[in-house]
Amino acid sequence: MPSFLQTLSNRIRSFSHAIAGILSFLRSEPNGRIHLVATVVVIIAAVFLHCSRSEWIALIIVMAIVWLTEMLNTAIEKTMDHVTPEQHPGVKQIKDIAAGAVLIAAIAAAVTGALIFVPKLL
Repeated sequence: MPSFLQTLSNRIRSFSHAIAGILSFLRSEPNGRIHLVATVVVIIAAVFLHCSRSEWIALIIVMAIVWLTEMLNTAIEKTMDHVTPEQHPGVKQIKDIAAGAVLIAAIAAAVTGALIFVPKLL
């Protein structure tokens, strides 16, 4: 049975891998940097416009969904490029579906943001 310190060390190592993945995503993906800027803008707007707790919850959820879908889309695309570097109709369909998931998440986030921010700005 692993010791407490060994288990703790393994958890810390897992977090460091996850953080390395996020940083790699931000460095290598222009869309990741766009999402980072959008996230910062939304957070600043939410603070400035005094969003309620429930509005914050909605914003955090949709921002997380956009980040998650974009990162999973990137992982899927990189996996497919590794598996089949040449053009293949099945790979194109997989990539298109993953990109569609990001689009749905982004639309949901934009609508949520509009429902929260537009009335506050008017």
